[in-house]
Amino acid sequence: MVRVLLVDDDALVRAALRVILSSADDVEVVGEVDDGAGVVAAVRAHRPDVVLMDIRMARTDGITATAALRRLAAPPQVIVLTTFQADEQVMSALRAGASGFLVKDTPPAEIINAVRLVASGDAVISPSVTRTLLSHFGAGQESDRRRAASQRLATLTDREREVATAIGSGASNAEVAVALFLSEATVKAHVSRLFDKLDVVNRVQLAIVVHDAGLS
Repeated sequence: MVRVLLVDDDALVRAALRVILSSADDVEVVGEVDDGAGVVAAVRAHRPDVVLMDIRMARTDGITATAALRRLAAPPQVIVLTTFQADEQVMSALRAGASGFLVKDTPPAEIINAVRLVASGDAVISPSVTRTLLSHFGAGQESDRRRAASQRLATLTDREREVATAIGSGASNAEVAVALFLSEATVKAHVSRLFDKLDVVNRVQLAIVVHDAGLS
């Protein structure tokens, strides 16, 4: 079972998400929180695999709460919820460690699938939406970010750089394997090393580094 914690200050939204997720045999809603301030305590109490996190909440927003979760010893995966696809706060949440985002009018089946994907360690942002976000918010402090990202990528081997660039374009492990004539197991090993070398926690943050360096 994939254990899910709902975090939203709108009781109707939480109720709707609970109904949607409860329709799946392999997903269990283990708790609800109405503000980001209570997220860490709720995660410690319920041990969810995935947190569905609203971005805009009255006291503690989803960005702050996501960053707090990443500081835990064994943090859950986070999907941020928003009403807009291209939203600066979404980008901030992804940089804070969220594994992806969903707009609140996402069809029920896609919400369930997103929870499953994130629980398995994947990301839930399509390549097209990733590019939209990165291009929309890539202008501010661009030269500083490019310099810092390029320095981080300079530590990679040629093969790791190829894998990173492919991941940054939105490719799955299977697609990277085909493109670079590698086994999926080898790609997974490369991705794991990339996370360590670049000090990122998921594929979304890896894609951001690649974009900031000007490689996507």
